[in-house]
Amino acid sequence: MAFDKAKRRLRIRRSIRNKVSGTAQRPRLSVFRSNKSIYAQLIDDVNGVTLASSSSSTIEGEATSTKSAASTSVGRDIAAKALAKGITEVVFDRGGYLYHGRVKSLAEGAREAGLKF
Repeated sequence: MAFDKAKRRLRIRRSIRNKVSGTAQRPRLSVFRSNKSIYAQLIDDVNGVTLASSSSSTIEGEATSTKSAASTSVGRDIAAKALAKGITEVVFDRGGYLYHGRVKSLAEGAREAGLKF
C-alpha cells in the first residue's frame, strides 16, 4: 500500500509542476514534508535558483511544541525572508501533498506574515 501512495503522490506532484512555475518576481513556494520536519523553499525556476529556504529543524523555540505549530513557524519564517528580499507574491507548490494539516498551516503562516498567493 505504501508504494501505491508514493506513486500517487509523485503523479500528482508532476501534474502540479507542469502547471506551476516560479519567476524572480513571483517565485514558487515549494513544500516538502517528512515525518519529523517540514521544509519550504522559494525557487526561481527560470534561472534554476533557490532564493530562500526554511525548515522546522533550523527553527527553535515555539516550533517544537507540535508539528502544526512548527509548520506555521516555518511559514512565517519563509515569508519574513521573502519580504526582506522584496518578494510579496509567490506561487504555492504543495508538492503532491493534500492541502491539509501541516501543509495548510505552513501556507496560513506565510499568509499571516504578508505573502500573497
